[in-house]
Amino acid sequence: MTRPTLAVWKFSSCDGCQLSLLDCEDELLAIAEGIQVAYFPEATSGEVDGPYDVSLVEGSVTTPHDVERIHEVRAQSRMLVTIGACATAGGIQALRNFADVREWIPLVYASPEFISTLETSTPIADHVQVDLELRGCPISKAQLVETVAALLNGRRPRLPSTSVCMECKARGTPCVMVANGTPCLGPVTQAGCGALCPAYGRGCYGCFGPMESPNITALARQWRELGAGDGAMLRALRTFNANAPAFREASYRHE
Repeated sequence: MTRPTLAVWKFSSCDGCQLSLLDCEDELLAIAEGIQVAYFPEATSGEVDGPYDVSLVEGSVTTPHDVERIHEVRAQSRMLVTIGACATAGGIQALRNFADVREWIPLVYASPEFISTLETSTPIADHVQVDLELRGCPISKAQLVETVAALLNGRRPRLPSTSVCMECKARGTPCVMVANGTPCLGPVTQAGCGALCPAYGRGCYGCFGPMESPNITALARQWRELGAGDGAMLRALRTFNANAPAFREASYRHE
């Protein structure tokens, strides 16, 4: 039987989510037995022409060339999966969306006349149809393996839709807001990291973006009771997933 083909694409990003795939190590060897890695410049110079059964896309759309290229990727992909906060929400670079990027270009680049960029950084789904999103900065290795395994077996991946608070409870981690008075985005953030930060006594930073129907208004009220004002909530919402609709809209209320 012909093995399904997998392509991995990079847009505007740091490569961290692609490295999560390489970090699978033993799991990656098992995956490689079931699929043909046809295009993955981060890992190999070998290349097989498309079309591809599955494309994993990392990074956001930030340049005119990105816009053209993502349509080309979509056209040669039977299934397209976006991986990471950049691809699913615009990433940390989407902070440009709250300012005038033209004012910053000459401050950052010595020769701004050579810079071709868009006014905004946007997720892949703003431009083409996306079949599945994997959240996180970076993505969860376990979720990635589960997704590839599910696609190979023709089923829907089992991905969490609850908040990070549920992961804290599952691992027996005391609530950092209740126990220590530490502001935390866990109640409004999608699970997936295993509640890593709260396990070390730190508040959640929202790496996996907003959970389904997050009550950010109620959380902001609790933060104020802990002594954290609107400025703290604004800074917390405008990080890895600043452009995710729920975080973006809530952040405007705290400006």
